[in-house]
Amino acid sequence: MEQRYTAAQFIEAVKGTGGVISAVANRVGCSWHTAKKYIEQYATVKEAWEAERHIITDKARHNIIKAIGEGDLQMSKWWLQVMDPDFVPRTDVRTDGKLVIEYVNDWRASVNDSST
Repeated sequence: MEQRYTAAQFIEAVKGTGGVISAVANRVGCSWHTAKKYIEQYATVKEAWEAERHIITDKARHNIIKAIGEGDLQMSKWWLQVMDPDFVPRTDVRTDGKLVIEYVNDWRASVNDSST
């Protein structure tokens, strides 16, 4: 069976895609499944794909940290909810139809205590 594409084509196509397989496939001119197959079958293609994903992840982390540093309260809350294992909201749906959210570790209490 003749190969229609080369690993080098996929390695080149990966650059700047963030590792999004459909973007790689579009650049090569193949199906998503073909691009996924090349990523899985060729170590050099997989290495390029993983490196691209790490680049984008690093940029995303940088943006999040920068936003928190600039005082973005929503991003700070997101970070705590996702990254802090001690910040675990507990939800309780009551029979009266009200949703109650209780924070098991209310960090605000420790902030208020330290200022007194």
